[in-house]
Amino acid sequence: MKTTKSLYSYTLVWPALAIYTVFFVVPALIGFYYSFTDWRLDRLEISFVGWDNFKRIFTDDTLILAMKNTFIFAIATVIGKNVLGIALAVALNMKLKSRNFLRAIFYSPSILSVLVISIIFTPLLRTEGAVNGILSAIGLSSLNQAWLTDPSIVIWTIAGVSIWQHTGFQMAIYLAGLQSISKDYYEAATIDGAGSWKSFRYITLPLLLPAININLMLTLIGGLKVFSEVFVLTGGGPGNASQVVGTIILRTFGEGAWGLGTAINTLLFVAVTLISIPLLLFMRRKEVAE
Repeated sequence: MKTTKSLYSYTLVWPALAIYTVFFVVPALIGFYYSFTDWRLDRLEISFVGWDNFKRIFTDDTLILAMKNTFIFAIATVIGKNVLGIALAVALNMKLKSRNFLRAIFYSPSILSVLVISIIFTPLLRTEGAVNGILSAIGLSSLNQAWLTDPSIVIWTIAGVSIWQHTGFQMAIYLAGLQSISKDYYEAATIDGAGSWKSFRYITLPLLLPAININLMLTLIGGLKVFSEVFVLTGGGPGNASQVVGTIILRTFGEGAWGLGTAINTLLFVAVTLISIPLLLFMRRKEVAE
């Protein structure tokens, strides 16, 4: 009887596993092979070149800049989305009359198309745009910047736009976590004389770890795979100042250097795996410990 149940469970799993293998595992393995070749659009023959593509990645200034920008974007958005997400969730978990309306307002940007975000923010962030106009109107003209054309700040500007758009999504996950915490814990803490900060530090944060874990993974992987925000706001410019790994992959494939483009994509996959899995295991251990 136990054998029958075991076989039945495998019967349910195999179709999904087969689809995943055909459409994800096999293409990934094929891509891994081609990353070690000189596969190009203008060549009929494909030759094995070993590590040449990867050596080129780490000696090309534009590719190195793209990797640096990708990590800057990922770190900035992970911190920004999660810190603001928790703050908004805590604030909107209180008994405010307008909390449902405010939740909808803060969440709504996350459902907008990136193209719509580009149409909204491109004119706002111009040198003569509304953002600099508002700063000048309130006496902060010294803070005026060429937000999308200054190479030193453009990647931070794009990260800020991404934080604005997606923080509401993280807020929704944190709200779900907060609403699953029993009020009894806070009542007991109040009786023991704990203030708001101690209640947040020793009750809210530990019990919110599953939601924090989910959001860290989502924002980290999303940050390392960034493409759309950069593509629609700057296209990687000015010059190559805001290039990220995703836009470099697109450009490389567009130039017909498919072997190199596959190598960059493989490197991105390895980087995401090496960063996200240890972080996931660490956060899971923290969950168990708490």
